[in-house]
Amino acid sequence: MIYSRSYIGLLIKEMGLRSVLKRKFVIITDSNHKYLVTENELSRYFSSLKLGEKRVSDITYIKVNDDWSYLTTIINLADIKIIGWSLNEDMTTQNTVMKAWIKARKTRSISNKFIFHSDRGVQYTSNKMTNLCNFNLKITQSMSRKDLILRIKAQHLIKKECCS
Repeated sequence: MIYSRSYIGLLIKEMGLRSVLKRKFVIITDSNHKYLVTENELSRYFSSLKLGEKRVSDITYIKVNDDWSYLTTIINLADIKIIGWSLNEDMTTQNTVMKAWIKARKTRSISNKFIFHSDRGVQYTSNKMTNLCNFNLKITQSMSRKDLILRIKAQHLIKKECCS
C-alpha cells in the first residue's frame, strides 16, 4: 500500500505528533587554555577485556525542561556501560568531571594500569583532575583532540537508557 504525503501529514496532525529535526553538531570543548594536555595513551584502541582497565569520559549538553544542562558520562570500555555521570547547570570541574568520577569510583574499582581518556577540555586538564590522576600511580590520564566514537557510544547509551 502506498500513502500520499498529505494523508500522512493529516494522520500526524490528528495524533498530535510533530517532527524533531536533528541539531547541528556543536563543539563545546574549550581547548584554548593554559593547562597541560597529556598524550593520547589510548591511541584509538577503544576495546578492553578487563573491567576497570580503560574508561572514557565526555561532556555534552541536553535540554532538561526549558533549560540546558551539562551531562558528564564516564564509560567503562570493557562492557560499554555508563558507570559514572553528572548532570549540572554549569561546566565547572567540580560539578562535572569530579562528580562523575566519584560515582564511577564507587561503582567499580580500577586496575593497576588504568587509563582515563577524555578530550582536551578545560575540565579534564584542570589542576583538580591532573592532581587526582598524578596522585594515584595506577592512573594514566589520556587525551585526544576529538574522538567521535566516544560521543556516539555515550549518546547511544543515553538514548537506550532513556527510551527503553
